[in-house]
Amino acid sequence: MDPQLAARLDEVVAAHRVTLEQMADPAIAGNQERYTEVARRFRELRDVVAAYQQWKDASSEALEASELAGDETDPAMAAELRTMAEERGAAAAKLEQRLRVMLVPKDPNDDKDVIVEIRGAVGGDEAAIWAGDLFHMYQKYAEAHGWKIEPMNTSASEAGGFKEITFAVKGQGAYSRLKFEAGPHRVQRVPRTESQGRVHTSMATVAVLPEVEDVEIHINDNDLQIDVFRSTGPGGQSVNTTDSAVRITHKPTGLVVTCQDEKSQLQNKAKALRVLRARLFQIESDRQHAELAADRKAQVGSGERSEKIRTYNYKDNRVTDHRIGLSIKRLPEVLEGDLDDLIDALALDDESGRLGGG
Repeated sequence: MDPQLAARLDEVVAAHRVTLEQMADPAIAGNQERYTEVARRFRELRDVVAAYQQWKDASSEALEASELAGDETDPAMAAELRTMAEERGAAAAKLEQRLRVMLVPKDPNDDKDVIVEIRGAVGGDEAAIWAGDLFHMYQKYAEAHGWKIEPMNTSASEAGGFKEITFAVKGQGAYSRLKFEAGPHRVQRVPRTESQGRVHTSMATVAVLPEVEDVEIHINDNDLQIDVFRSTGPGGQSVNTTDSAVRITHKPTGLVVTCQDEKSQLQNKAKALRVLRARLFQIESDRQHAELAADRKAQVGSGERSEKIRTYNYKDNRVTDHRIGLSIKRLPEVLEGDLDDLIDALALDDESGRLGGG
């Protein structure tokens, strides 16, 4: 590890120690607002300190194993120790990369919960099935990170999966990780319905929106057209005998949000407003950053096969992220939520861009 990074991490350790002392200070403990802020800062620093300690342990173990291998007279034992040294050295290198990412100045939205929208695009029934597979992947990723998934609106497909699904992800750091998932996801595989064994290419789009509070985005009631109707399941069968589903149209922008997963009209309206607020916030954020497109199409594209951020190739057991040219030959694990290697690499690339690196 270079001295500059080590010095920064030592500063984090010192700051972490200070927050521990502050949390035990009766004057701070008695001030709810101040205590909440100190506790938030403590949690941020705690994760970095834990990763730094893991790096120290792995580095120490790698060095010790390497030294023991040099002194060992038994060739088999020496080989075993060298293997151990290589494995712990690789673990230390991976932890160092993660520490660099953790020290990047934070996106102001990183601490927010998120609203994720997945839609089947090109590929018909297979695209809907693929949208369902992506939802499963994000469910598993959320579970691994201790985040909570809250379905908001689903439109199931008769063939399986979803024509579209909207859900919230709640938990520390959710947006900081999931924001890299926005865009078109392409799959190349033999569909279950394909009798000739031919590989098909299908697409689903993912939008990731930071969830915002009322105070961040004000919505004028006069700008809303609210329609209610009966919730329906796949095939059009009624799953609700009352008009509980809600469709909200934001007249100034033409945005339309539908929510029908709750039995209560009031609950569906509240969820629809949360999604609308997140979409409007995204549009405003895009407007303020000229390098981004003016609306959500910057994330999801047109859904054409030629557009993609990532390709999942079943035949080659390969996942390729086209933004950074990274391929991983662990497709089943990725689809079960093992996304950290991809997201870490994307975060590191994002760091290099923001710090003016290559």
